Amino acid sequence: MPLTLTEKILHAHMVPSACPDVSFVPGKPIERGTEIAIRIDQTLTQDATGTMAYLQFETIGIPRVKTELSVSYVDHNMLQTDFKNMDDHRYLQSIAAKYGIYYSRPGNGICHQVHLERFGKPGKTLLGSDSHTPTGGGLGMIAIGGGGLDIAVAMGGGAFHLAMPAVIGVQLVGKLRKGVSAKDVILEILRRESVKGGVGAVYEYFGSGVSTLTVPQRATITNMGAELGATCSLFPSDDMTKKYLSALGRAKDWSRHEADVGAEYDRLIQIDLSRLEPLAAQPHSPDAVTTVAALHGTPVTQVVIGSCTNSSLDDLQSVAAIVKGKHCAPGVEAGFAPGTRTTLLMADRAGILGTLIAAGFRVLESACGPCIGMGFAPNSQGVSLRTFNRNFKGRSGTPDAAVYLVSPETASASALTGTITAATALSYSDPTFTKGVRTSMLDGTDERLSAHEIKKTARDDGMIIPPLPEDAAAHVEIERGPNIKPCPACPPCAPSLILPILLKTGDNVSTDDIMPAGTTVLPFRSNIPEISKFTFSRIDQTFYARAAAQNFSGCIVVGGENYGQGSSREHAALGPMYLGVRAVIVKSFARIHQANLINYGIIPITLENSADYDILRQGETVTLPNIAEALGTGTAFIIKTADGISLRGKNTLSLRSRNILRAGGLVAYTRSHGN
Repeated sequence: MPLTLTEKILHAHMVPSACPDVSFVPGKPIERGTEIAIRIDQTLTQDATGTMAYLQFETIGIPRVKTELSVSYVDHNMLQTDFKNMDDHRYLQSIAAKYGIYYSRPGNGICHQVHLERFGKPGKTLLGSDSHTPTGGGLGMIAIGGGGLDIAVAMGGGAFHLAMPAVIGVQLVGKLRKGVSAKDVILEILRRESVKGGVGAVYEYFGSGVSTLTVPQRATITNMGAELGATCSLFPSDDMTKKYLSALGRAKDWSRHEADVGAEYDRLIQIDLSRLEPLAAQPHSPDAVTTVAALHGTPVTQVVIGSCTNSSLDDLQSVAAIVKGKHCAPGVEAGFAPGTRTTLLMADRAGILGTLIAAGFRVLESACGPCIGMGFAPNSQGVSLRTFNRNFKGRSGTPDAAVYLVSPETASASALTGTITAATALSYSDPTFTKGVRTSMLDGTDERLSAHEIKKTARDDGMIIPPLPEDAAAHVEIERGPNIKPCPACPPCAPSLILPILLKTGDNVSTDDIMPAGTTVLPFRSNIPEISKFTFSRIDQTFYARAAAQNFSGCIVVGGENYGQGSSREHAALGPMYLGVRAVIVKSFARIHQANLINYGIIPITLENSADYDILRQGETVTLPNIAEALGTGTAFIIKTADGISLRGKNTLSLRSRNILRAGGLVAYTRSHGN
């Protein structure tokens, strides 16, 4: 039977022994929603989540990672105002040396962009402790974001468990017009699908339009597939993929991967690339999408090019083509962050760097930076156009700023005019900027380089430290700064719970709302007692004090639709667990956050009737009388209010997830299984 590319890669990585209840027949589709277990070929971590992941990995007691390749990146906490961040960098470097992990040093670039350039391989599986790990789908990988504890288990050789996703086919035809980019493709899908439209699904791209998109363009689309709530997104590995890898000196890593002829999708979306126009996501959600034309003339105070979504050489050369010989408007502050050190070197050799600086752009570090509120925050009540993937309220570091998500083309055109402007409204050179420009080689000679030659000669792995041999690794001492604390243990599972609802939230609560990022909070990512003080601070600044007033003795949180959307940061589960949250009752969960809650022993309950949300009141005490029974048998959860009203919660959790909760979290479960 013809299979989709998603099914083919998942089937090739199935670990039947890790999920014996699955009826798996090679070449035959697996029923959607069935829990499956897959082998993970590669893992990645970044420093905001990696420290905790490696603290967990140490507890497993395995002397060396068992994956084909694991990489530890430093790209989030680059602002070193005191010892905390660099102490963590030293810890991560020593961990990498001891356990057989590649270490990408601070300044080498954003994890997803570096991984795309250096390590990603078509047909492989990648699990990363960052929600934008699906960027790797642009190379033809099944690349999935997860919590740090899931990555620790995978590095130890354990399988990754997930529900068999639905496969949504996205058929692309035509070719993008000048001034319209891959960012507009994914914004169009978000406009149609919403931030929860892809929950439990993979978006798989096919059709004649695919061959017109470069790998960096494809990676932009798969990166922001995370904003759909999707498990991942996937492009075929074709001649364009081969061209990209060959240009980076990695032709040997290429292999062809595509769906079978006649493969059937669970649902189909059709997009004519030639008919798309410039789009923008308005404040404060990636799916609040409208046309740039509808926003034309809106004053702009800040423009930022970068993030793991739009920081490639392709992106920067498009910007350079628009701003060459011009200057940013007087009222606009503009900056750009090359995604990787290699991209920065290529931009320099191609003349792009000088063009952007001459136009008034500030050069930011090759890191996540402004995307996570680490510097370059907008002015109060400012309008910031960003080529990023998220615009949740306050994420930029300025609570009252209006942040729009746009393409590099729209951002650069707007920087010139000082108002929201589509690049299609300007007259500018074609974005083949690197062809034939004079560049200065590192050896001091001048010569003309093609874009291909620039990519080939800019390769520099000096900022990536390879794993030590096993005999040398055995003598490495782990460096631990005073801010690095052990991960607190999860509480045991109780047979029943009688607890107050300490907080009730609305729809689309993000992990930024649960546990903020930014310069104040993120330095405590390896210190749960300290970082927990910021839990829910964006929603209710009294939450920590109220939890402390009852000695963290236990409570319940109630939420609306799509609870836990956004970043994969497991601190949004760790912080609540440390403060005594024992259950979260919602209308619906985002995938990664629900998995993180389970990993840390917090019971995720989805209401059978979403209207029952209105019955639950903050401050009242509710009873969950049958926790142990529901987890043991799979029967519905019962929620009894103080008024005697009995509500029901769905119990669609897999047997493994229920057993993890019964064991008191994934660490306890893993230890009990001796694996």
